[in-house]
Amino acid sequence: MLARIAIVLALSCAIAATSGAAQPACKANAKPANLNFTFQDIHGKSVTLSAYKGKVILLDFWATWCPPCRKEIPGYIELYNTYKSRGLVVVGIAMDDADDLPAVKQYAAQIKMDYPVLLGAGREDDLKPAFGELPLPTSFVIARDGRICARHDGLTPTEQVKSEITALLQ
Repeated sequence: MLARIAIVLALSCAIAATSGAAQPACKANAKPANLNFTFQDIHGKSVTLSAYKGKVILLDFWATWCPPCRKEIPGYIELYNTYKSRGLVVVGIAMDDADDLPAVKQYAAQIKMDYPVLLGAGREDDLKPAFGELPLPTSFVIARDGRICARHDGLTPTEQVKSEITALLQ
């Protein structure tokens, strides 16, 4: 009898954990992102990250020479095209060497990166206090109020990022 009760309780807990109990989109103690950085985009225009405050930001640090980065980006393009009308902006920060601008521009055009692509070459020391070490790829999901809701080091499934983003777009 006791064994049956234990099984019923375990099943009830499992069902409760998987049904309807929504996780918060962003933890209450989530750290604010430092968006006080200005970068040049691939067209030479200055872009300040704080200009995107009020939107859900997928901030992606990547490089053309990084195979996992190149694998993630098509999913980010799809997310951007699907959710930009609801307030998502994807911002790619290319960490290629400064003299690799032609490669960054060519890659962005080739795969139709239609979101902002900024140049982060040589900025690692500036970025480290705000974002920590940046193994490539590293991406951040940032809420409309500027809090960092998720950090992903390495190749991350698009579905996971999509789930985090859609929770913040509600």
